[in-house]
Amino acid sequence: MPPPGRCATLRALMGGPERDAKTPATHGTPLPHVAPKAPGSFWVRLREHDHTQRSLLVSILALSVPAILTSLGAVGLFQLVDLYFLGQLGPDSLAAAGATNQTLRQLLFMVILGLTTATQMFVARYVGEGSIDRAEHVAGQTLLMGGAIWVVVSALGLLAARPLVSLVASDPAVIELGVAYVRVAFPFLATAIFTQLAAAVLGGAGDTTVPMVASFVQTPVALFFEWVLGFGRLGFPDLGLAGIAWGAGLGGVAGSLVLLAALFRSGGRVHVRVRHLRPDPPEMLAVLLFSWQPALHMLARTTIVVFFMTLAGRLGGEVQAAYTIGLRIEMLPIMIAFPIANACATMVGQNLGAGSLPRAWSAIRVAYAVELVVMWPAAGIIYLFRHALVGSFTEDPEVARLAAEYLAYSSVILGFYGLYFASFRALQAAGDMRSPMLISIGVAAFLGIPLALLLALRGDYGATGMWIANLAYAAVNAFLMIAWLLSGRWARAHAPANASS
Repeated sequence: MPPPGRCATLRALMGGPERDAKTPATHGTPLPHVAPKAPGSFWVRLREHDHTQRSLLVSILALSVPAILTSLGAVGLFQLVDLYFLGQLGPDSLAAAGATNQTLRQLLFMVILGLTTATQMFVARYVGEGSIDRAEHVAGQTLLMGGAIWVVVSALGLLAARPLVSLVASDPAVIELGVAYVRVAFPFLATAIFTQLAAAVLGGAGDTTVPMVASFVQTPVALFFEWVLGFGRLGFPDLGLAGIAWGAGLGGVAGSLVLLAALFRSGGRVHVRVRHLRPDPPEMLAVLLFSWQPALHMLARTTIVVFFMTLAGRLGGEVQAAYTIGLRIEMLPIMIAFPIANACATMVGQNLGAGSLPRAWSAIRVAYAVELVVMWPAAGIIYLFRHALVGSFTEDPEVARLAAEYLAYSSVILGFYGLYFASFRALQAAGDMRSPMLISIGVAAFLGIPLALLLALRGDYGATGMWIANLAYAAVNAFLMIAWLLSGRWARAHAPANASS
């Protein structure tokens, strides 16, 4: 049966009247907070660090270092090698994969990211207040919703691949390759969905080491099968671009098995049981009520990417290929910045759950400092070595020139993107989903898209106009997000039961 007091729970998560932080929510049999284990390995000590009482800098490192290693050592490596494989298959394959991955898949992950954001917020808040069983119940319901999303997405990929690809590509050769890619990739998205949701549950609970291990299993398996199936090695069939999709999917299966074992075994920070998988519509609704706003927030960024990729296609296949390369390289420093922002979100959520608003503010300040220390050098490296980076992925001189030009503008964006990520993730962790959504949608609709159309199509700037519009959109979006967080209005809802920050 669903737990009573659902409306009270929603009010508490939004900063309204809160129950005693020592009193677990009533759902099933409440479990005590997981006791710290005896000193063990370095990774065990990181996983068991108490983010509501001990050093905030250590908390940032404990939560972000495994996630950064995941992003750079596994996901980043995968992105670069995958991009290299695509480049070896030719510009058409590169454009087809870029058009589908950076548009159609992004639309899906817009929905998933909304769900993961809400899930991490709920889990972090419940763990912070000691209501572990409630956190586990949310995890189970989230996995059920992820399964439902996968069924819909798989059907679209199998039955409507051509219309979907035709929305973002116009070259007949690119469309044919994209259709074959989507028909394989979309059914395998179950693994990507599960990976994102499991990482959100574990991250909200303060465990980022298991997702790291899963990614270290997934990446070599994926790259091996991409190599053998994409190019017909070791006696395997040469499937071309479809083989790349098969390889990525098989790697996802391997990583998912690691996460599945972690979530359903005892002894972890959260332990999902069969009873947590019984459908609980009120709990699902509670999560979804917090999911749609971060999903729409990501819609703004996704819309910009989809719009730019489509606009790049109108400007020519070389522009589309350059944009694909630029996005992939740009993701490397973002793969450092976003884990730090996610660590900030976990710390804000857990400390608000524990009733400590001043410590939540301190977590934000520490996250800001770490973001600046990391992102400014990264932006400088991207700018100084942009031609060498691009040359690793294409031999076409025009594609290389356009991609390097994109990275020159992107390096400016990266200098302040860490603060932007930390700001909107902190707001979401505090329950303010609406403000990040309104800021991002407004800036995309009234600045980013109109300016790109004006400069790229009606002016004489071409692809350069797209890069300028992207820079303007990112700068204004970041400034408004940071300003809203620092205004402190989000904290007023939490202030009555806490001391002022």
